[in-house]
Amino acid sequence: MRPEELEAARDRVIPDVVAGGLRVLFCGINPGLMSAATGHHFARPGNRFWPVLHLSGFTPRRLLPAEQNELLTYGLGITNVAARATARADELTAEEFREGGRILTAKVERLRPGWLAVVGITAYRTAFDDKKARIGPQERTIGDTRIWALPNPSGLNAHWTAETMAEEFARLRAAAAS
Repeated sequence: MRPEELEAARDRVIPDVVAGGLRVLFCGINPGLMSAATGHHFARPGNRFWPVLHLSGFTPRRLLPAEQNELLTYGLGITNVAARATARADELTAEEFREGGRILTAKVERLRPGWLAVVGITAYRTAFDDKKARIGPQERTIGDTRIWALPNPSGLNAHWTAETMAEEFARLRAAAAS
């Protein structure tokens, strides 16, 4: 895509891929410009969400971003903490994260997934005002929904490889199956 097409996408909102009673509702930080331009979550080619979802056993094959609605057949969904598209997540304000946490809480209360999986520990910490949160299951719940903080699959997150992310995603998958 041309740079001007990506910039024009900043005002677009990507629809959630959700249904009631999902096993896991994955929650990204916010849409990137490529995602906003295409209307597909985790659409940037360097993003590792789709490969890691498959490597961890959540999906039987690697899905393409354009196949995101297929997640519902596996009891999975996707939403975001913040709806505003940006080139980088650090363009969001702390208030946007906190407001996103309030909106996300209401969404989870309505949809009642088994697990809410927030991909991005900093986003989770800010949205839920939990500065000490670590990757993994959280003590906090939203109603009966348990919460798991996962590493951010962005290609910018060099601390985690696709393999180590897949191990963490697989821990969640095992917990969601029990």
